[in-house]
Amino acid sequence: MENAGAGAGATASGNTSPTTASGRSSPSRAEQKAEARRADMVAHEQAAEVDEEALEEMYGKEHVNVIFLGHVDAGKSTLGGSILYATGMVDERTMEKYKRDAKDLGRESWYLSWALDQTKEERAKGKTVEVGRGFFETEKRRYSILDAPGHKNFVPNMVSGASQADVGVLVISARKGEYETGFEKGGQTREHAVLAKTQGVNKLIIVVNKMDDPTVEWSEDRYKECTAKLTTFLKGLGYNPKNDLTFMPIAAQQTLGIKTRVPKDLAPWNDSPSLLEYLDSMQTLERKINAPFMMPIAAKYRDMGTMIEGKIEAGVIRKETKYLMMPNKAEIVISALYGETEDEVERAVCGEQVRLRIKGAEEEDIYPGFVLCSPKRPVHCVSAFEAQIRLLELKSILSAGFNCVLHIHSATEEVTFAALLHKLEPKTNRKSKKPPGFAKQGMNIVARLEVQGGAGSVCVERFEEYPQLGRFTLRDQGQTIAIGKITKLILDGTGGGEGQGGGA
Repeated sequence: MENAGAGAGATASGNTSPTTASGRSSPSRAEQKAEARRADMVAHEQAAEVDEEALEEMYGKEHVNVIFLGHVDAGKSTLGGSILYATGMVDERTMEKYKRDAKDLGRESWYLSWALDQTKEERAKGKTVEVGRGFFETEKRRYSILDAPGHKNFVPNMVSGASQADVGVLVISARKGEYETGFEKGGQTREHAVLAKTQGVNKLIIVVNKMDDPTVEWSEDRYKECTAKLTTFLKGLGYNPKNDLTFMPIAAQQTLGIKTRVPKDLAPWNDSPSLLEYLDSMQTLERKINAPFMMPIAAKYRDMGTMIEGKIEAGVIRKETKYLMMPNKAEIVISALYGETEDEVERAVCGEQVRLRIKGAEEEDIYPGFVLCSPKRPVHCVSAFEAQIRLLELKSILSAGFNCVLHIHSATEEVTFAALLHKLEPKTNRKSKKPPGFAKQGMNIVARLEVQGGAGSVCVERFEEYPQLGRFTLRDQGQTIAIGKITKLILDGTGGGEGQGGGA
């Protein structure tokens, strides 16, 4: 374990902070065993709090958060609406009303997307601004749809959506011209894929939409053209084409390839399952059900009291139980707990999207990036941390003192590169002995970041312990410039626990 103040004295000049006490960059066998014992202890303690019903709920009908990604107009919202319709979550009467309303606005082809697009602004423009939400159920699983905005101005909204997702559906348009616009530089297909990978969306289903378009007409050649270029790009981001990527052709507007497979007479060359068939057959997702409770707060509002929303990243939450809100250390009691179906429930488990009515904090005192957690193991709140960072897009070189915006779970903070500590060798990830004087596009580095804006600290964890609280994106001038993972927390007395360190 790291000394709480380790590294705090290093300055922006590029001096390195002290290494771990052993001087090694990776833990010894004894340290690994001690770490495993500690993790086991936590698991055993928490297992006592998880009753049989919660476990049955967990492993019976699993809950999965799906995010729809892709360029504006690729058909994400239409696909979402199509799924809600195909699974009976939106009835015929409501759909007929959407059809009439869309026709009145001269937007006849958009009626399916209205099941997800919630505001008048979105409906009028046909663009998703917030992260739209829908819920559907199959015989095997319960799903929430997070429909990420595709327009460039709305990318920060997409970041918060991706941080709550288990699987990503990247929607691309096969229509001539639209695919090219989305994929070339400046299009959102590339950036959404980068952000999805950063935010921990490790499985991607790529649906090639608008295969029924007159410029495509279910052409196998066009389908292959769209998928080949994308496969190369996604491989470069770290996705394994064999295990992490699945491609399928669909026509969302006609609900083809959604619940049932695309008819053979349309695409005799296609053997893909339908989208819902594939989602139901995916391997069970690993859940931290026995870990201490953690939930980043994604939204807050008033409704007969203070309400908060978020995705449970670890553990179990129960009504009438005390929790801690960080970083303001407010003691919170859950007076009402709502699951995905809007019904009140007694408990919810990791992976679920929940709404909570709470006592102990006012709505105006809560900000995105706050974390609700177990009082036994509060989340760490730090003003500095070390991280392994991959630089993606940089107009010039980067050196100590560089400022940018950090996106981590639901938090957004301004940060400074306080020190560049190591350059990492390509392929081996071996650390340089000397700190680099600068870094440029394509490099992997270890750096120390310091929080500048807001409260001067941020609620985070090491990536190894809580992946969703330890992976982040860095943005500058509206562009994603880097992705990273936290490897060491530098505590200065403001955090909620002891210091933690580890090899990058």
